Amino acid sequence: MFPFSLFVMALMVARSSQLLMSQCGSNFRLPAYTDISVECGTASIGLAILICPAMYTGYNESLLILNNMFSDPGCKGTLDENVTPPVVRYRFPLNSTNACGSIFRTSSAPGTGIFSDFSNIQTVNISGVVRSMDPTTGTVTYNAELKYYYSCAYPLEYLINNTQIDVSASSIAVKDTNGSFISTLKMELFSDANYTKPMLIPTLGIELRTKVFVQVRATNLTAQYLVLLDRCYASISAYPTNSSFFNLFVPCSKDPMTTMIENGESNLARFSFQAFRFVEQQNQTVSTYFLHCITRLCDKNSCSLFKQCNKRKRRSSEALIPTDGVTDYHTLTSPEIVTKAESLTSKEQVQTSSSNSNSSMGLGVAVGILAFACLIAFIVAAVFYKRLKH
Repeated sequence: MFPFSLFVMALMVARSSQLLMSQCGSNFRLPAYTDISVECGTASIGLAILICPAMYTGYNESLLILNNMFSDPGCKGTLDENVTPPVVRYRFPLNSTNACGSIFRTSSAPGTGIFSDFSNIQTVNISGVVRSMDPTTGTVTYNAELKYYYSCAYPLEYLINNTQIDVSASSIAVKDTNGSFISTLKMELFSDANYTKPMLIPTLGIELRTKVFVQVRATNLTAQYLVLLDRCYASISAYPTNSSFFNLFVPCSKDPMTTMIENGESNLARFSFQAFRFVEQQNQTVSTYFLHCITRLCDKNSCSLFKQCNKRKRRSSEALIPTDGVTDYHTLTSPEIVTKAESLTSKEQVQTSSSNSNSSMGLGVAVGILAFACLIAFIVAAVFYKRLKH
């Protein structure tokens, strides 16, 4: 049982928030560690805090303040009574200039696994706190201070091919959650330099040296981050483990047939390369392979640093192949690229055409000789006829 004064205050809070204690049921209780949930989205972060335990402690939704943002109406919580139990919801964008006071911290660490040859892999952590504002004006208060801490961690390096709880004396819950931007990234192939005509690859493949225009684009992503391609390579298998591969470009080096168009400047990166074939597929009618890109999402202020060669390690070919035990990496590959084994007509067709041509030429010569012989015979017959007549 709780004190009568606390019960009266709880009733007042319930009325002020237009929420009845009967709607809380068993959730009209002391606050617990699980009272906050965090959604780490690609463009915004969403918080949901159970309101009934806060009402039990003496607060309503208007007294739960996000990062001390009292005056910004976009940072205030809204009561959602359409769910059971009812919650207070907050949603703010992933933008350091307008994230309702959230703290952005970017940490760097040497890469591991498939990124082991990168000396600087970044993760951005976005955190903050929802605090209770005690309405008591007297000398003492019976309301416990509530603090709901949240944190979202986003890795900023992806391969495009596919929680701690703590509480202090005055804190209620801490929620750390991981988010991912991988769902916003998409690789597309085009056949024109304006990137308006999606590339359609016929069954028999595209001609060798055909230009393939590649675009990696981030959709529904906060404008704070830019798309930077670190490396792109082709492999015979859609899953490049134990497969032959060919580098289109790696940091500070690229194949002569690859042209970088845009990289690390906006929410998309573009490059082109000329269609080739793998030598080990030379006995096949077509050569089929897949494109893979390692993509970094970098802050506007730091993208230029990753374009500097002195910030890179030298690359080894072993690092291109994912190793066993690597987790939390996602792969998004291009559609299969099919090239003709030869850019001209096949040898069988050439030989057949040559044979038919020779046969036609021989027949023409024979007909000509026969016609000439008939003409000579006709002339000789005419001469003998005239002599016999005389």
